[in-house]
Amino acid sequence: MITEKTTKAYLMLVLATLFWAGNFVVGKIAFIENVPPFSLTFFRWLLVWVILIPFTYKEFFKLRRVILDNFLLLLLLGLTSVGLFNSFIYNALNFTQVINASLFNAVIPVAIILFGLLFKLEKTNKYQILGLIISILGILSIITKLDLDILLTLSFNKGDILMIGAVITWGIYSAFLKKRKFEVSLLTLVHILCTFGLVTLIPQFLFEFSQGNTIIINDHLIYSLIYLAIFPSIGSYYCWAGAVSIIGANRAGIFLSLIPLFSTILAMIFFDEKFLFFHFIGSVLIILGLLLSNKKIKNA
Repeated sequence: MITEKTTKAYLMLVLATLFWAGNFVVGKIAFIENVPPFSLTFFRWLLVWVILIPFTYKEFFKLRRVILDNFLLLLLLGLTSVGLFNSFIYNALNFTQVINASLFNAVIPVAIILFGLLFKLEKTNKYQILGLIISILGILSIITKLDLDILLTLSFNKGDILMIGAVITWGIYSAFLKKRKFEVSLLTLVHILCTFGLVTLIPQFLFEFSQGNTIIINDHLIYSLIYLAIFPSIGSYYCWAGAVSIIGANRAGIFLSLIPLFSTILAMIFFDEKFLFFHFIGSVLIILGLLLSNKKIKNA
């Protein structure tokens, strides 16, 4: 039965995935504009950290003892969600196409279920697994254009390997997010994870800077950072954390299959691409997978 709380969670997940779809587009544009990936990640989250200060500083300092008591968990969550995930993606987009990155991104729900089972964090039912498989088939339909040759000739270049790293880090983050036992507003949680994540990003940024990869401030960079800070950072993380707290990481993870779908829509808007037959088939499979993944087993 779909309650008001689950409906709210589903809406939050749709918004989160829509904003994250834009993250891939902006990440690729940043590469075209020669923006170093570690620098993009660092300044994105630094801007997020600054924006959140007026809204969260009181609660942040009230939770000092809680933060210290949960230091290792928060460090793990900050490292995986802020420090590594986007660094992997932006570096991957330097070597691979968005189509490849989207394909690997669709595997994230598998990673969430895998780590949930591995660390005994969450139970999984047959409908979730079946829905997951069907959703991935929908993603494959869109990415391969229903052409088997495209799938068979997909080679694992450096960017693809980096996307595997992104999949693993987000899977770990989502699985362990449910282990948070203390009460905290979602914005403050994002700020806390951002703080821990920035600490892990500093060495990455300094390494890139030492290699002579400097960031050039221009209109493209400013607009990109504003979008990345507000929407796929604060907006998506707020929506994702809130939804996971309501319906769990496994069910929420299935919605990540919407990211390639939204990426296709954005490509139609910004790049004048056409909605073809394989887009329709992929959309139907994704929706079917989402419905199945949220079906519960009777007497379970």
